[in-house]
Amino acid sequence: MNGTISVKRLSPEALPAAKALIWAVFCQFEAPEYSQEGIRSFRSVLEDDSRCQAMSFYGAYKEDELLGVLAMRRPQHIGFFFVRADHHRQGIGRQLFETMRQDYAVQSFTVNAAPYGVPFYRRLGFVPTSTEQITDGIRYTPMKLSEPSVGM
Repeated sequence: MNGTISVKRLSPEALPAAKALIWAVFCQFEAPEYSQEGIRSFRSVLEDDSRCQAMSFYGAYKEDELLGVLAMRRPQHIGFFFVRADHHRQGIGRQLFETMRQDYAVQSFTVNAAPYGVPFYRRLGFVPTSTEQITDGIRYTPMKLSEPSVGM
């Protein structure tokens, strides 16, 4: 990977670009495995401004180019986690995750992992807490990561 990647909390002004990246990557990797109901459900969550404004978004940048997004909702649940296809397997997702973790004293996180994301979350140390489920057409595997707290 050429160039330095920086990860930072996103301002409200950066949310449209973050949501555009999330939608594009979702359409490429997840939508083909989802029903029309699931695609509509995902889109409605992504377009719910009040829900998104309550989340903490992190962005990975190379210069001014947004490469990946991670969004956290309370208490410590990953709501969105997407990296552009042309930057997969370059450490960007891990860098987003590790940067986000620094904001939390308690190192316990949950995620409803989409089918494509399950192997990635396993590499981060998450374990399934149940089998794959479908809610409103959205396929996911509930997963959790619990580690000793880090110094703040």
